[in-house]
Amino acid sequence: MDLPPQFSSTLNPNPHPSPNVFLDPTSDSIPNLIQNPNSTTLSHYLSFSVPKKRRRGRSQRNPASFRLPLTLPTDSPSSSSSRAPASDEIIVINKEPKTEALIALSAGFPADSLTEEEIDAAVLPVIGGIEQVNYTLIRNHIIAKWRENVSNWVSKKTFLDYIPQHYHALLDSAYNYLVSHGYINFGVASTIKEKIPSESSKPSVIVVGAGLAGLAAARQLMRFGFKVTVLEGRKRAGGRVYTKKMEGGNRLCAAADLGGSVLTGTLGNPLGIVGRQLGELLHKVRDKCPLYCVDGRPVDPDTDVKVESAFNRMLDKASRLRQLMGEVSVDVSLGAALETFQQVFKDSVSDEELSLFNWHLANLEYANAGLLSNLSLAFWDQDDPYDMGGDHCFLPGGNGKLVQALAENVPILYEKTVHTIRYSGDGVQVIAGNQVFEGDMALCTVPLGVLKKGSIKFIPELPQRKLDGIKRLGFGLLNKVAMLFPHVFWEMDLDTFGHLSDDPSRRGEFFLFYSYATVAGGPLLIALVAGEAAHKFESMPPTDAVTRVLQILKGIYEPKGINVPEPIQTVCTRWGSDPFCFGSYSNVAVGASGDDYDILAESVGDGRLFFAGEATTRRYPATMHGAFLSGLREAANMAHHANIRTLKQLQSHFNQQQQLHVYTLLTRQQVLDLREVRGGDEMRLNYLCEKLGVKLVGRKGLGVNADSVIDFIKSERGNRKPVSTSLALKPGVSSKLKAGIMKRKLIRRAKVVRKSNESIDVGSANKLSEEVKMTDLVLPDLTVSGTNQSDLSNP
Repeated sequence: MDLPPQFSSTLNPNPHPSPNVFLDPTSDSIPNLIQNPNSTTLSHYLSFSVPKKRRRGRSQRNPASFRLPLTLPTDSPSSSSSRAPASDEIIVINKEPKTEALIALSAGFPADSLTEEEIDAAVLPVIGGIEQVNYTLIRNHIIAKWRENVSNWVSKKTFLDYIPQHYHALLDSAYNYLVSHGYINFGVASTIKEKIPSESSKPSVIVVGAGLAGLAAARQLMRFGFKVTVLEGRKRAGGRVYTKKMEGGNRLCAAADLGGSVLTGTLGNPLGIVGRQLGELLHKVRDKCPLYCVDGRPVDPDTDVKVESAFNRMLDKASRLRQLMGEVSVDVSLGAALETFQQVFKDSVSDEELSLFNWHLANLEYANAGLLSNLSLAFWDQDDPYDMGGDHCFLPGGNGKLVQALAENVPILYEKTVHTIRYSGDGVQVIAGNQVFEGDMALCTVPLGVLKKGSIKFIPELPQRKLDGIKRLGFGLLNKVAMLFPHVFWEMDLDTFGHLSDDPSRRGEFFLFYSYATVAGGPLLIALVAGEAAHKFESMPPTDAVTRVLQILKGIYEPKGINVPEPIQTVCTRWGSDPFCFGSYSNVAVGASGDDYDILAESVGDGRLFFAGEATTRRYPATMHGAFLSGLREAANMAHHANIRTLKQLQSHFNQQQQLHVYTLLTRQQVLDLREVRGGDEMRLNYLCEKLGVKLVGRKGLGVNADSVIDFIKSERGNRKPVSTSLALKPGVSSKLKAGIMKRKLIRRAKVVRKSNESIDVGSANKLSEEVKMTDLVLPDLTVSGTNQSDLSNP
């Protein structure tokens, strides 16, 4: 749904640094004095300004700045490979590491360190030191390289020519993580769609809900090779993102975004990237936003500035108050704190200033889709540090374009309202009507309002921890009135304007208007209804709502001599009564915290049932891009759990003393590379799977398909007819041919031996190729002959 930037406060309870910062243009040149590898981090080298949040498109408040010592290597890329081992020096990929760090920041990564997700994924065997710095530089470079042209698939080979060989292990780790977690090579570009296999070869997944989270996850899982089925209760995809085509006479039409409409921040926004892939140019929501009094008069500019400044100071006071209150502030509402300060404000202001102050309160309720009396004083703005930087934008023609592109070729079954989800260690059953859909895993992306209503029965019941989180988080409401007029009668040089109310209980009623005339294809106005007024609006007859809106518009424009025509078509939303959402978007209610978003994101059933959606991301809640990113996140988690199960099944067929024999065809260089792999046998097994395509398991591990897989391997070997090195021993073969045969390829047998009383750590093995599987194996690089065949048949 729509989410304007929230108001900032000087003291934020969230200790995490902002992942979206802007380079301080006054920073000094970069001295080259890296000396201590143990304490080296990129944050010691960068100077940033952190912008505070904006309000209704107006200019930013003064940014909070901090500067740190800055040192980065400035040597040429070619010099790094010849001076010192990888463990002793910092890699130099190019001369713009600061720029690449900023791009990585916009994608949600810290410039100088690992995210918690990267640590959990074991991208490095040891955290810290020069190796982490080099990994970070390579990671940032990969992200920046793809962002240069998001319509291309960037392959690992792109970087092999200029990243020295002794850094290739770090390159493998960074690249594989970024691809599997959807930070690069995602979206709807043709080169990316081509990577979706024509036939699925991995476990089956059922996705409940075809909103942005469900669509993002489905596309990613399909590219991973999973068999995906999406169940959607509506007759359309998109969920709370809905673009309706409004039409009138004389071929007049316009695209109205009745749900999510504003891309809140374009720096790093994944939906902005999808828009670029579609060739769409985003329209910046312009800063100009005039306000009009109850009687239609323009608000005095000086009064506007005065009240806005007072309102911001009041928010700052509320922020300081929660710091003084400590843990007690968890049980206090933001509304209660503001009401206390407002009592002082009321005694010294005019009626117009008080109405203007209430307009700002309505705008704050719009930002949070909730009543101020329900918002947590302690954590209502806990996501502030993670705001996407950049402008707020409209997508011309509506966000339905994004939905349409993301839904293309995704197997979606519409009008399938899910009412029961069963999950166990063996898989899942999702029931819609009288149909039962079975799969290995399920992803639930329904809105928080549906979970609160208990519309879906989970068997067994969800853990109490998750049920409590669902109960604590808030789920608010925003409604709209969309009006298509015969012509534009309002100013064309603005995208928003506001209207004040003299009734505090109706302060959110049609308080803000969005002009879509420049992006919708026709003369379209949308009036917003927030706060308490949004709930009353649910039962207001549409004709009454339109009449009230027209009264406001006539009060503004008729004194200027401008006639306000009757609208050709109108649409009123009722998101609170919609059985597929029961509201608009989430917020942190009294008693809740950002931790509850993490709790909602947790999987249950030993990696069988997963959850995504805007209410499962503590960094980007209540946003379209938050929903999209949560889908990519869960696709990675599901692939990870599928791999874990595969490893566990493989592990169960070997006791602690047995050796796992892996046969593959290696070049001399690959043998040398394998010797250099650090991290023990598990990492060497990872290397074989990722670099050489090894996918071989024992007969028992192949399950019921063992015979057919073995027959396929033998058939492939017969069809391939490789030149055997034994030819070199036969008479009649020239010495030159013998030498060529012997030098070209070597057969090597790699042993993975587990020590006594030790087992393969699933966490350290999560870098296995996403193509590892137990059935329907394809083994393009496997050579089977002699004792190899007996090993294959008898693990």
